[in-house]
Amino acid sequence: MHDYGSLYPSLRFADLGDGVLEVTMSAPGRLNAVGHEGHRDLAAVWTTIDGDPDVRVAIIRGEGGVFSAGGDLDLVSDMAADFAVRVRVLREARDLVYNVINCAKPVVSAIEGPAVGAGLVVGLLADVSIAASTARIIDGHTRLGVAAGDHAAIVWPLLCGMAKAKYHLLTCEPVSGAEAERIGLVSLCVEPEELHDTARKVAARLASGSQSAIRWTKYALNNWLRSAGPIFDASLGLEFLGFGGPDVVEGVAAIRAKRPAEFSGPASE
Repeated sequence: MHDYGSLYPSLRFADLGDGVLEVTMSAPGRLNAVGHEGHRDLAAVWTTIDGDPDVRVAIIRGEGGVFSAGGDLDLVSDMAADFAVRVRVLREARDLVYNVINCAKPVVSAIEGPAVGAGLVVGLLADVSIAASTARIIDGHTRLGVAAGDHAAIVWPLLCGMAKAKYHLLTCEPVSGAEAERIGLVSLCVEPEELHDTARKVAARLASGSQSAIRWTKYALNNWLRSAGPIFDASLGLEFLGFGGPDVVEGVAAIRAKRPAEFSGPASE
């Protein structure tokens, strides 16, 4: 197995045996928010996992009872202020989605606490997504003042239907783990104390099965997502167009000050 820790220092790794690799998003004191390094690592790690003959299944989780609190606000501010940073992160955001989709190995997510932003991309694109009943899944893009890009347009309508997808993506209304299972947004919902044991049991089951059959089934099913590639690319482009506009500056300021945003950017179709 590769020395993942040296390749991707913002993530933690545990070899659980029998081909199961546990990947943990770790940003102590920041609720596992994804900064510059974390965004790069989270996008790239799936290509290494895909090519590692010792890994059959990957589990993605967060540290300390939290999945991920989304994008670090310093990263968001840097994207708004610097075109070069925006271009780089756009490429990483695109790679993150396609690298998870194209990783031949099954991915199991264990979602607890807040699940927002880049971490949520992997959480919901995972082949088996398992949420604690108390998890809070939030797509907060419009609250920030940018379009819901990342993974949202490519997978939410497919998982839970257009009506629910529009409601949650337009309003940023949180979805509990229990509600996420009810509407089909996640595969399973369990009690918080059962989450990681359940994720490991599912991963072990996948690791012990026919690897060719499981990987080819994943590949075929993910053609639904590949066929939606133009929808995803459009949403991502519109999201990053917003990062160059005035609303995201107000969105960041409002979140930092814990106050309602007062958006004044020009309306456009």
